[in-house]
Amino acid sequence: MAELGGDPRAGSLGGAVRPLPWVLIFDADGTLRRTTVPGQPSPKAPDEWQLLPRVRERLSALDWGPGGHRLGIASNQDGVPLGDLSREMAERLLHDVVEAAIGFVPEDAAIEMCVCDPREPCPCHKPAPGMLHRILHRFRASPAEALFVGDLEIDREAARRARVAFEWASAFFAEEG
Repeated sequence: MAELGGDPRAGSLGGAVRPLPWVLIFDADGTLRRTTVPGQPSPKAPDEWQLLPRVRERLSALDWGPGGHRLGIASNQDGVPLGDLSREMAERLLHDVVEAAIGFVPEDAAIEMCVCDPREPCPCHKPAPGMLHRILHRFRASPAEALFVGDLEIDREAARRARVAFEWASAFFAEEG
């Protein structure tokens, strides 16, 4: 994607061309990656996922260096408390998707995952805003300086509760022009 006006953080938001917020937070499953195992909602191993279309092109074109964007991931990892995969494997899979999408994992990336039992109340399990709040705190950013990109209503609701702008993954990764 072309950089606009010399600003490495420029891009589209909601179809209009304008600067993107400097903190970009993404859901993982259904937003950045899809599981290749039929009927399985999220991957349990490195060979069970692939990037969604246009993710690599869109994210690798953004500036993730000093003065550029800051990357956050906010992902419910229900498979961990249910015993489907270890916390370490869930962390590895999230790091792997970032590396596949950008080409590297930015040194200051904030990768948050909720590994709480989804049947119990939790302040970080989406749609609760806890993971988004932790990412904002880490970057010392206000909600107005961030965008959360997701594919489910729980993602949109988490953004609303955190007072962070939201964009559907289908719009954020859409072909331009």
